[in-house]
Amino acid sequence: MRSLVGFVPLLVFAFALAACSSGSQTSLPIQPQVGTPSGQAAMQLPLGLNYKPVCDAPSPGDSAVCLALVRTDVGGAPGGGVSPLSHAGTTASAPAGYGPAQLAAAYDLNQSGGSGQTVAVIESGDYPTAEADLGVYRSEYGLPACTTSNGCFAKVGQTGSSTSLPRENASWAEETALDEDMVSAICPNCHILIVEANSATTANLDAAVDEAAKLGATEISNSYGGREYASSDPAFDHAGIVITASAGDSGYGEGSMQPCSFATVVCTGGTSLQPSAGARGYSEVVWNDAYGASGSGCSAAVAKPSWQTDKGCTRRSQADVSFDADPNYGVAVYDSTAYEGYSGWLVFGGTSVASPATAATFALAGNASALGPNAAEVFWKAAGGGLYSVTSGNNLAGRAKCSSAYPYICTAGTNDDGVYSGPGGWGTPKGASTF
Repeated sequence: MRSLVGFVPLLVFAFALAACSSGSQTSLPIQPQVGTPSGQAAMQLPLGLNYKPVCDAPSPGDSAVCLALVRTDVGGAPGGGVSPLSHAGTTASAPAGYGPAQLAAAYDLNQSGGSGQTVAVIESGDYPTAEADLGVYRSEYGLPACTTSNGCFAKVGQTGSSTSLPRENASWAEETALDEDMVSAICPNCHILIVEANSATTANLDAAVDEAAKLGATEISNSYGGREYASSDPAFDHAGIVITASAGDSGYGEGSMQPCSFATVVCTGGTSLQPSAGARGYSEVVWNDAYGASGSGCSAAVAKPSWQTDKGCTRRSQADVSFDADPNYGVAVYDSTAYEGYSGWLVFGGTSVASPATAATFALAGNASALGPNAAEVFWKAAGGGLYSVTSGNNLAGRAKCSSAYPYICTAGTNDDGVYSGPGGWGTPKGASTF
């Protein structure tokens, strides 16, 4: 059996936790409503930490950590009280954070597709109220019911059993809530399959991915990661299935995060999606603030796929595509599980948003069977066509400069083509046609 690589806490997580415990947190000013030109009411970054990692205390032996970031000053969190982003022009009782309509508008998504598609989300530990909480989210936004009884929803353990489930894991429950809500937001007609691993070890997470494939998932999302441990992994290599994974929330690093860096995975980075003037109504830059940034890297373990055309990084370049991940412009999520005082309507960011959203966009396109296992290739062949380009910003987050051999791996707009970059990939969805 392959030995597991122990999880090493990421520096940004440690820094974030230290700031959180120091009492330096400062509330955000009121956020602008969606569609408000940024010049009229631009949101300023806070002086103190205003979000924290959900999986800040991994269990001994875990080889991966979930990559969700929860806002500490919004919604059901202690001290809440920020105006909603998701229901422009409605009452202040609406949930904060982007909702399905705003995400569809920002990314030009026709949400009528997805029939016959099953998006699986891979988790660690049980989320007992997953189905009920999903019902609250979908009811709030007028989405059709997705339940066990109507065949839209299923939750199983890593062996495929719906009754023999792992122990509850309240921190990962927040991750699961984010994942199921993002699939719903992007693809309301998709079926949702939650596969719960017994723990966040490589062996158990791999078993959950294989089980999702066995149960007929057309897309599989993995909103977690850890240090690179292999050049390939058969669990992430299934013909006819699109597999996505998060690029990480700690900015640029020498090397990449797995499973995101496997050549058979669509690696998803993160942007800051902000309301702005103009025809689109939104603008995007690489997500990067004092406490976190979209992950990227040049793999130390995975060979360069033949379809990657960038020059400089001689192995697998991370990431391929991106999506909103900035907690300061985050998404609305409902989770009734009380974890560290956070429950109810919450606002999330992190590249954990990007992975299920990207998987669900592939589901809208509906042709996963013709793409897997090398679905990332479509973005490289299109060379950014059919995507919103992300050509400004970097993910250094106060760290040392990129390698001089491949500065584009951390800084948008510096590649020869002016489009591809590590943190932004080839861009973000502009409809689902490229997918």
